[in-house]
Amino acid sequence: MIPLLTLLILLACVILAFFILIQNPKGGGLTGSFGAMSSQVMGVKQTTDVMEKGTWTMIGVIGGLCIISVMFFSKPAGADKTSKAAPSKSAPAKKSK
Repeated sequence: MIPLLTLLILLACVILAFFILIQNPKGGGLTGSFGAMSSQVMGVKQTTDVMEKGTWTMIGVIGGLCIISVMFFSKPAGADKTSKAAPSKSAPAKKSK
């Protein structure tokens, strides 16, 4: 199941990269964002574009698949033992004179 989820995550990442690369630039990046802060917030205009919705959807899909994939990992060998076992007794430290 882990290889299938890994493949789905990689496919979603490729689709996300596609959505990001074909979008029209909405601002001047870092150089244009500091000069015109009154009309924009850090160079991002609020649009309800199909590409923007696709970008946010793919981010959500990738996040969801990553969270779901954690359920299929096996625990380490020593993780089944609880910490309620009797504490080990060690020899008392010797006092130096």
